[in-house]
Parts: sequence; structure tokens; C-alpha cells
Amino acid sequence: MKRFLLPTAAAIGLAIAASHASADTVLRASHQFPGGQGDIRDEMVQMMARHVADADVGLTIEVYPGQSLFKAREQWGAIARGRLDITSLPLDYASGRHPEFSATLMPGLVRNQAHAQRLNDSEYMTMIKDVILDGGARVLADAWLSGGFASSEQCITSPETVAGQNIRAAGPAFEEMLEAAGASISSMPSSEVYTAMQTGVLDAANTSSMSFVSFRLYEQVECLTEPGEFALWFMYEPILISEQVWQGLTEEQQAALMEAGEAAEIYFAEEAAAIDQQMVDVYRENAVEVVSMSEDDYNAWLEIARDTSYKNFADNVPNGQAIIDAALAVE
Repeated sequence: MKRFLLPTAAAIGLAIAASHASADTVLRASHQFPGGQGDIRDEMVQMMARHVADADVGLTIEVYPGQSLFKAREQWGAIARGRLDITSLPLDYASGRHPEFSATLMPGLVRNQAHAQRLNDSEYMTMIKDVILDGGARVLADAWLSGGFASSEQCITSPETVAGQNIRAAGPAFEEMLEAAGASISSMPSSEVYTAMQTGVLDAANTSSMSFVSFRLYEQVECLTEPGEFALWFMYEPILISEQVWQGLTEEQQAALMEAGEAAEIYFAEEAAAIDQQMVDVYRENAVEVVSMSEDDYNAWLEIARDTSYKNFADNVPNGQAIIDAALAVE
């Protein structure tokens, strides 16, 4: 006669837990930045994954850093079509599809982190987020990263210092300004800058302070221009969720994601001020010269930007002048 063993209480508990885990909705989060190495953008996404897990709303976020799921330039298209669920994305990377996004990397438009926080609650950001939503995504967390320049040839301060240098600029607005100052332009995501400098394709680059550290660019350059008091470079890098995916979630799951995004945004705001100093410290430790732009340098760049990137944006982008005006109205 066959004997049947009744399952233990522990076994039943494990089976129930496994059943619940398998029933979770799994969201895949992709970004281009190094994972587990202190990059604040990765940390924000990882924090959101933990927050959502703790909320116990049947939702799991799996994080794929370092372009392990999608390449940097592929992420907007993937999220807009619902092929990707969540991303931390430098929004200007998608300006080829939505030229309005160039306003989120416009020279001199953002002066400092406090100004960036005010912009987040302005009509300017409402206009940008309307384009994001129309394009198929929505913002879970805002983040503005300041940045600077680095070169293997000579320090970049005034406009004439870029003449003859082959430089990576993060988006069209900076490319137009730098080209007008005499630089040659190469377009690529920040994750490809190290190799391009190593092989001599690039002489210089501008990118965020965090990327200057995370991608170890100090190994390839001789001089760093820190943001300092006159930060010409600020880039909007939000955490986005696909609108198709969002609409398929329960109200409880949506609420948990919004709470997770708010926590990540608060964390970023607390850490943002330290990122620039971290960059300066790391570069000095690696014997890289560190300089700052003067107010005269900054104003000279801004004059070129107004005649190139600002003008082209206003003339050629739908609602372009209104977007710039809305940003400039924020003191």
C-alpha cells in the first residue's frame, strides 16, 4: 500500500511564497550606467526596486545596468513602444525623435541645482513632460546632472580653447555652439567616450560629473573643467516608465511606483551637491589638472549659444521659443 506524506507547514509556506513571487508583475529597468559602482543614476533605480518590493503590491523591478539589455540610444524607442518598462535616460538622447528634448541640455539654461529644482515645478517642465507623455512615456523621478569638459589636448575654458579639438557633445544644442567656436564634433553616448578617447577618435568631451567618474575618463585626459560657479552644462536625466506598461498596472502598483520615484528623487537631491566635488577629488587624485570657467568665459559661451543653439531651437522646433521663454522665466 502506498504511503502519502503530508507536507510540513514550512513546505506549505515556501510553496505559497513561490506562488506569490511567480504571480508578481516583473518590470525590466535598463540604463547605460555602471551597476553597483556608486553611480547615482543606478542607485536611484536600485532604490526604486527595493521600495517597490517592500510595498508588497505584486510588483518586481529587475535592473539591467551597463547597456546589458538595451544600448543607450535604443532605450527611448523601446520604452515608447512598450518593449522596455523603465529606464534612466539622458532625455536629450531622444531629441532626434522629439526635438523639444534639446531644451533639456541647452547651454546655460540651468544655473545650479537649486535652479533645476525650481524648473521641475515650472511651466517649462510641464511642456517637456507633455511631449514625453505624448511620445509614450511618463516621468517617475526628476534628475538634473551638472557637468563640464575634459580634454587630452588643452584645458577648455573660453570658446577659443576648443578650436581644432575633436569633441563629443551630448546633444544638438551643445554641438551647434561648440562647432561655431571651431570644434569638430563626434556624436556618441557617454558610455562610448572612454574607448573613443583611448583610440584617438576624440580629443575632448563634455558630459555629466557622474559620468566623468563612473566611466573613468580621468585615465584618458589631461585637464578637467569643473562646473564651478558657472556651470554651462546641465542635463535632465529622468527615470521613465512606458505609458503602455503604466496603464496595465493596478492603482496600488502605480502608487508604489510614484512613491518609489519620489524617494529616489529626494535621495538624488541630497546627493547632487556632492557629485561635483567627488569628480574634482577623483581627478586630482589621478594627477589631472582641474580648472574652472570665469564669468567672462561663461558669458562668451552664452553669447555664441544664443546665436546658434537658442536661435535654431526657436526657429526650427515646434513651440521652441515658448519652451525657452518658459525656462528663462524661472529665476
